[in-house]
Formats: sequence, C-alpha cells, structure tokens
Amino acid sequence: MAQPLMPKATAVWLVENTALTFEQIADFCGLHPLEVQALADGEVGFGIRGTDPVAAGQISREEIERCSKDTNLRLVISESALPKSGSKTKGPKYVPVAKRGDKPDAIAWLLKHHVELKDSQIGKLVGTTKDTINKVRERTHWNSPNITARHPVLLGLCSQIDLDQAVTKSGGTAAPPEAQLESISEVP
Repeated sequence: MAQPLMPKATAVWLVENTALTFEQIADFCGLHPLEVQALADGEVGFGIRGTDPVAAGQISREEIERCSKDTNLRLVISESALPKSGSKTKGPKYVPVAKRGDKPDAIAWLLKHHVELKDSQIGKLVGTTKDTINKVRERTHWNSPNITARHPVLLGLCSQIDLDQAVTKSGGTAAPPEAQLESISEVP
C-alpha cells in the first residue's frame, strides 16, 4: 500500500486535527500504533510540524470523516492525478578512464562474433560512436595494431542479458548458457 510522503509529519497532523484512532493513523502512515501514541504524547518527534495530507492531495476530507465515524474502517490514500514516474531511460553510461581503452577490443569482438549486429546496437552496448566502430572495422583506428578481440561482458562494458537481447533483436540466435561460458573462457 502506498504511504504518505512524510509519514510522521502526516501522523502528527492527523493526531492533532482528527478523531481517528491511533491504529487507523498508524495503518495509513505505515507506522506502529505505539509510535503514533508516542507522537501524540510528545515523547517522540519533538519539533515535528504536522503536514496536512488533505492539502497535499494524499487523502480527501470525506475519507477522514468516513473513517472517523467507524473505527474498524481504514484510510485509503487518494490516487494522484499526476502521471506516475516511469523508470529512468537509459542514457549514456559512464565508463571509467581505465576501461575506455577496452572499447575497441570489445568492438572487435562484437564485429567478429556477431556480424548481424548493427552499428547502432554495438554503439549502445559498448557506449561508443559509429565513427569508432568504422575505424575498428576498417583497421584505421589509431591503436589498431594493439586491438585484440575481447568479450565485452568480461571487460564490464555491457551485461550478458543486454548482449543476448541485442543479438536476438538483430535476428541472430543468442548462444545457450553453456556455449557462452565456453566462448568467454576462450577469450585471452
């Protein structure tokens, strides 16, 4: 069950301004009834200013009145009219300076073992640009003599799940777990 934004401050306001029982307030705020009683007695939370859940849109005045009449009822938090925040979109990920030199190695491995991957998919997996991918492919990269194909998962540049999803999406077949372990163990 969703809880109010500031549970103790909300509990203080409900204790001071409503006729709700400690159990009802504790259930709504996600606190223990004894903690609510201690807040009411002033033993705990000295100096906490109460926050009005009605003004914050977390509960309606009618809901408080309905529960005040019957001690067996429980307060229900109001649904917000605001859109729910989704998960953060994947943006560019930070790669430590020490691992940045490993990107061409991972690109070489992906180009060698997964030719079906598009440049944009390789760029997302490793966190690089299409220009760098083309330079590794054409062997015009400034460090081309030192590039060795190494598995990007072992280098820590992507996860195995992301790699499998990219391969499956591009029309290839992701290797079964046993084959993945063998191909990883073959990498120098």
